[in-house]
Amino acid sequence: MKLSEVKEILNKLETIGFQLPNGTLVPSNFHVTEVGKISKHFIDCGGTVRTEEVANFQLWNANDYDHRLHPEKLIHIIELSEKTLAIGDLEIEVEYQAETIGKFGLDFDGKNFLLTSKQTDCLAKDQCGIPEEKLEIISTPAANTCTPGGGCC
Repeated sequence: MKLSEVKEILNKLETIGFQLPNGTLVPSNFHVTEVGKISKHFIDCGGTVRTEEVANFQLWNANDYDHRLHPEKLIHIIELSEKTLAIGDLEIEVEYQAETIGKFGLDFDGKNFLLTSKQTDCLAKDQCGIPEEKLEIISTPAANTCTPGGGCC
């Protein structure tokens, strides 16, 4: 989801909600502690130099249970960040504290913003030397999803 899409949605909302991939809602007293631009300049395992830029929202919970971030306030923070940091209409990545800082994509279901799972990937599969039949996504099972005989316990 791009910044322009978030602002368009926020203009239609009365309250803001974020939902984690497991369906749990981020507590309503969250703060958006950062809106920024993250630039990544790297080389992949095939030797190709790459760059990526994303807009970043950092969500944080505090013991401030009376705090509620209203849509117009978040729009103001986004617009200030766009102007001050020269942020373009970038895809958004959301950071949220779990056992460690989690990075999520962003979507919207008509009511809440959805924090979507992100996966690592090899960007140079054709140069990695791993046979195609051995290329598979290895993911860690979500918390509390182990079943007897499922191989994750």
